[in-house]
Amino acid sequence: MLTNQLVSYLNQELQVAAIKDYCPNGLQIEGRPVIEHLVTGVTASQQLIDAAIAVNADAILVHHGYFWKGESEVLTGMKKRRIASLLSHDINLLAYHLPIDVHSHWGNNAQLGKVFELEDIEPLATVSPAGIVYQGRTNTTLGEFAALVSNKLGRDLVVCEGDTQKSIGLVAWCTGGGQGFIEQAAAAGCDLFISGEVSEQTIHVAREMGIAFIAAGHHATERYGVKAVGEHLAEEFDLTVTFIDIDNPA
Repeated sequence: MLTNQLVSYLNQELQVAAIKDYCPNGLQIEGRPVIEHLVTGVTASQQLIDAAIAVNADAILVHHGYFWKGESEVLTGMKKRRIASLLSHDINLLAYHLPIDVHSHWGNNAQLGKVFELEDIEPLATVSPAGIVYQGRTNTTLGEFAALVSNKLGRDLVVCEGDTQKSIGLVAWCTGGGQGFIEQAAAAGCDLFISGEVSEQTIHVAREMGIAFIAAGHHATERYGVKAVGEHLAEEFDLTVTFIDIDNPA
């Protein structure tokens, strides 16, 4: 598949033009003009790049790419080594940040709701942009649901409002560093809010607003969107797609 055809397809399907982000979405580093083998992963770390080189990939598709707002523009040190590895092996780097978070089918939030076996999965209507926070329903206790989350993600959790017998019906979540949305979730009547990360103030908000909270890991909660995009591409086009999970405890 031609690189520019793949980039054009993803830009359209992920609605890149409609989403204001903290980084450029789409093709970040240009490599070979034809893609036959695509590697997907969460973050364009050196370890993922080396793994892609080892399998002779033509392109890497990630959720966390480069050129973030506010970062230094100079190509030195770690940043230079990463980009040099891509260029010297002629590997394309494609990155989609918020477009993969919010997508209604392949997004991190939509996919995580399926992992957690929730029902009535949909965006939380009171939060913008649409899809940045999702909600779904269950009928269980905090203890039982926390055990399910820990088992599905393979992670130890930070759990606040630890009454394990607390009834959980409406759950809201935002993958990655979405802990700041906890107040909107509480105001919407949710019993539990889940994010990847936790800040010091998040615990106080949970306690004072009476909402249970789980931090389940930034990496762990954001493995599923880019993997789902890759699986779609493998079905839709004549591409070999390999998901490589470079584990990260954060």
